[in-house]
Order: sequence, then structure tokens, then C-alpha cells
Amino acid sequence: MDVRSPLEFESGHIPGAINLPLFTNEERADIGTIYKKSGKDAAVAKGMIYVTPKLAGFVEVAQKNSHDGQILVHCWRGGMRSGSMSQLFEDAGLKSAILTGGYKAFRNHVLESFSEKFDFRVIGGETGSGKTEILHAIGKTGEQILDLEALAHHRGSSFGAIGQLPQPTSEQFENNLFDALKKLDSSKRIWVEDESQSIGRVFIPNVLFALKINAPCYRVKVPFEIRVQRLVKDYGSFPKEILSAAVLRIQKRLGGLATQQALDAIENGDLAETVRLTLFYYDRAYDFPQSQRKYQGVTFVECDSGDPFTNAQLILVMVRLLSCEGKY
Repeated sequence: MDVRSPLEFESGHIPGAINLPLFTNEERADIGTIYKKSGKDAAVAKGMIYVTPKLAGFVEVAQKNSHDGQILVHCWRGGMRSGSMSQLFEDAGLKSAILTGGYKAFRNHVLESFSEKFDFRVIGGETGSGKTEILHAIGKTGEQILDLEALAHHRGSSFGAIGQLPQPTSEQFENNLFDALKKLDSSKRIWVEDESQSIGRVFIPNVLFALKINAPCYRVKVPFEIRVQRLVKDYGSFPKEILSAAVLRIQKRLGGLATQQALDAIENGDLAETVRLTLFYYDRAYDFPQSQRKYQGVTFVECDSGDPFTNAQLILVMVRLLSCEGKY
């Protein structure tokens, strides 16, 4: 039970935590003002006025969400808010514990955990190559995968937010990333997509990004028109206004003529032509950072089809061949 205010919870929380705020955002702000002007005793008195009518509701929620009558409570530092709520639950017959150090201690643990040496393997390829589908196809063979785009709720391009849930805050993305990584075995390889450090509005932590940059990369080469058709399938059902807005976000990079041609193609229902025009930009954008990166090795994997299971097998065959040669 996270007893911090809704605004604190939305900024970042422990994955799986339930927000049971002792105070609303407005109440917390009011108490803070009273504390500064009149001191602790006055602030506590005001807090009691706010909290007392809510006590029965707090207990009801805690009872419904306890595990065998046990519950873990935390606030920011594991101080007065969690202490008061924990005592309330104890009085109601629950076995209540307080998270030592609160959410602050959890955040420190999250950031420290990213320094672990994860054994990443990277799936690269131009936009529309089906990297996410290949990643999950590899996962179905028993390999470990980490889907960064799923955690970020974004596909990593100007079109990447289309059809996705709202993005988490960068802080919550880190919390979710920590939660996903702790379920994996860091001594075994973990497959990820080749992402830039920013995925929409969230960022891969520096230490993890550095590990990914220096990891072996398997770059699939999928025929251009297959990539076009994949992207048409992925985005063709969305309204013209949303697609046009995505094109306009990369207008400076596309150039005036290509932008207008892409917008005209959307208006005429020719999304394939829009994709072709924007892919010329995305392919150049992908090639440049590739030339700057210092992977242990970029292995090109020629793919004749867009089938993710076939292409996943091609990558895994390449891994076995390179392992036999002693490269990776």
C-alpha cells in the first residue's frame, strides 16, 4: 500500500503497489503550507481533520488487498504517513509492516540495480523490419527477452505513440524496467531491440544503454517493400489526422516537398506511398548512429521474407555459427 498522494504515485511507484493516499494532492499541499507557517503540531492537527472521516474506508481497502492478513505499507521515507496507516491496520487486526526507507529507498535500489552486468544481444534493422515480432518469436524458443518498447508504451518513431497507452513517466519507466529485469537471469543472454536512448519521452538509463551499445548486434535486412507493407498493416487503420500529425513532426527532416507528398498520399488513401517517402528518412536516421556505435560486432542477417519466426530462426542459427567460431 502506497499511502503517498496521487500526484506522488503518478510520478513513480513500485510496480504492483496500490495507491491508498492518506491525503489528496490538495490536502497535502495545505498541510505543507500550515507546517511552514505554524509548525508541526498545527499541521498534524489539520491532518487529523482530513484523515479521520476516511479511516473506515482505508481499512476496508486494506482488508480486501491483504495477503493472508498481511500488508506492507510505505510512504516517501517510511515516516509519519506510513507509520500512522500501519498502526491503523494493526488495530484493525491486520499484520502490517513498513517498508524501511520508503519509496526513496526503493528508488535508490532501482538505480543501483542497473549497474549489474547484463548479457544483452541486440536485434537491429531498419524501420518496418518487424524487430518486435522477431524479439517475441525468439522469446518463444525459450530465450530471455526484454521488450523496451512495451515498457515505454512507444514504438520509437514519430508514429510510435499511435495506438499505444499513454507513456509512463521516465521514473516509472525505470521502475518497470527494474521489475522486468529482476525476473530475468542476468548470467544468461537477454535479447533486446536496437533502440535509441530515448523511446518517445522516456530514456534508457545510461549504464544499460552503454551495455546495449557494446553488445553483439544481429541486424536483419528485410526487403524494402515487405517493410512498407508491414507498416501499412500496422498503421493503416488509424485516422488520417493522426497519421498526418506524425508526418508533420518530422517535416524538417523530410523536407518540404517530401512532406507535402506524404500528406497528399495520406489524404488520397495511399498509405504505402507515405511509408515509402518516410522510410527514406528513417533509413538514413538509422544508419548514422549505427556507424557511430562500437558494437563488439554487427552481424547482418539477410531475410527473404517478413515472417518473424523464420527470421528469428535465421538469427539463432547465426548465433550458433558464430559461437562455434568462438566470436561470441
